[in-house]
Amino acid sequence: MQYDYGYSEENRLGKHYDMKLIRRLIPYAVPYRYSFLLITILIIGITLIDLSIPYITKIAIDSYIVPQEENQTERKTHLEVNINDSSFKKIVNQYPDYFKQSKETASIAYNDLKYLDSNDVKILRKNDLQGVITISLFLLGLIFGSYLLNYYHEILLEITSQQVIHDIRITIFSHIQKIKLSFFTKNPVGRLVTRATNDVQNMYELFSSVVAFLFKDIILLLGITLILLSIHIKLALITFTVLPVVLLASTKFSKKARGAFRMLRIKIAEINTRFSETINGMQVIQIFRIEDDNEKNFQKLNHENYLADMRQIKVFALFMPLVESMGIVAIAIVVYYGGNSLLQNTISLGALVAFISYMKMFFKPIRDMAEKYNILQNAMASAERIFSILDTTSDDIELQPHPDASDPIPKIKEIIFKEVSLAYIPEESVLKDISLRINAGESIALVGSTGAGKTSLVNLITRFYDPTQGKILINQQDLNDIAPYWIRSKIALVTQDPFLFSISIKENIELGNQNISEKALRNNIEQARCQSIIDRLPDGINTVIAEGGKSLSSGQRQLISIARAFASEPEIIILDEATSYIDSETEQNIQAALVDLMKGRTALIIAHRLSTARIADTIYVMNRGRIIERGSHEDLMRQKGFYYNLWGETS
Repeated sequence: MQYDYGYSEENRLGKHYDMKLIRRLIPYAVPYRYSFLLITILIIGITLIDLSIPYITKIAIDSYIVPQEENQTERKTHLEVNINDSSFKKIVNQYPDYFKQSKETASIAYNDLKYLDSNDVKILRKNDLQGVITISLFLLGLIFGSYLLNYYHEILLEITSQQVIHDIRITIFSHIQKIKLSFFTKNPVGRLVTRATNDVQNMYELFSSVVAFLFKDIILLLGITLILLSIHIKLALITFTVLPVVLLASTKFSKKARGAFRMLRIKIAEINTRFSETINGMQVIQIFRIEDDNEKNFQKLNHENYLADMRQIKVFALFMPLVESMGIVAIAIVVYYGGNSLLQNTISLGALVAFISYMKMFFKPIRDMAEKYNILQNAMASAERIFSILDTTSDDIELQPHPDASDPIPKIKEIIFKEVSLAYIPEESVLKDISLRINAGESIALVGSTGAGKTSLVNLITRFYDPTQGKILINQQDLNDIAPYWIRSKIALVTQDPFLFSISIKENIELGNQNISEKALRNNIEQARCQSIIDRLPDGINTVIAEGGKSLSSGQRQLISIARAFASEPEIIILDEATSYIDSETEQNIQAALVDLMKGRTALIIAHRLSTARIADTIYVMNRGRIIERGSHEDLMRQKGFYYNLWGETS
């Protein structure tokens, strides 16, 4: 049988679902719609300021620096002053050869101003100088206003984007906890971690970079287009002849970029999975000396990631220089045609300067949009994978209890298996026609060779998996109709290799009952025989342990997990090979603790050590997914069947 490690689903993704995905992301932004509205208003303000600066420069040139006639196409040739002003009259009288006087005014050619003293020129052009100063101060005010708008825009955008991503990450985390255990056997840990970290971060880039700035770029492009057409429609239309090339390149770019980003996301997920597997399996890798083979496999995967990244880079290496080149071509057209128009007095100098400034601005948002498209495609590839998890079918989602629902099984009286079968993979049953009855307070043991189906049977009671055939009844209610929450609230599980979280010993013990009193906690620790372990730790019960409890021995983890079982006050105890990995002395402590734990409770014991099974009221012998014998130890020994032979092999 060949497994794909969860990546066949990744490879099936990739249709052009951009708009569908964006529509699905909108609900996450809706709660912050007023913040996004304010961000939009700020963007409009920033964009209007950006658009106004070249036009104000045009006004400064055409009205004050190189004044134009009223038609704004011909340059003024003479400066006219009112000689009723004594300061003007004094200068006119000082240079009579350069001025033409009438009754109340005098005029001088702009070309002749170079023959006058510079201070006299300043006096004659004081109105122009005042206009330039006013416009300069106005520009400074706009720049300061732009600074304030950008500051508040950045702060608000970052806060809002972080809030949206916070909600998305919580949604993913909450959803993953509701998925059935079978889902995690088909999906690598590294892949799921990538979804909740890298892919969610790409969503952050979408909201913080693309949504807002793409909106700004669109407004900027439309604004520049309208202004260019209003300044000189013929020059604008001639300049726009380069746009079809840019649009064609953008279309080709978008198609190639999507595939490149999709492949890159797959390879990143595979790398994370390989890292996770390597770290978790380091003991196996080192004991079997496969470091070199593992490194070669990783090098191959890393090279594939490199090729995917290079494919993306090549797409941008072709597109971005092309846009830059088209921008230079457009400016060259403006210089050539606009320069000729200036010489022919069909366009003003200020208009030409503004035109060149706007053309430089025009291609900047196109470049920005291409870069944002980079982020957008990355985010869409990530969104596909995030929603592939959130879209898990109802068969993969555990039934959740209604918030106001009461416990449907306040006290478990009996558990009945009726012809139950289970297949993890279709057509490959691991349990076949299992029928048994467990009464409250009864202890049963499940024994058999490895792969007989013992743990699978227990997984059905805890609803980690559901039967493929048959029924499990609790108090005559179908277990499939009861939310897993209720049955699990009455079960404590002690496994052969218990998992402890990287939190304190106290918090690990309190997992099943956070409201436990200090007195009850001390009693649980004493009953579990782990007080001596806690006393040897540096911070006692508040000692924070390593991930998975790896800083403790197997026996120590077993005893702490038993204390955790005591603290949860369960009705049912499940012991899954609970004494398999420990020395005989520790086993005695665990056996004593387990006996106390089982008192007055229903117990299911899975054991390879048949001596453990002897304490059970009934022993069920399993082989190849079926129950082949049942009875007490003495009864089964008298039958001299399968159990008898197992006892002989293990004793």
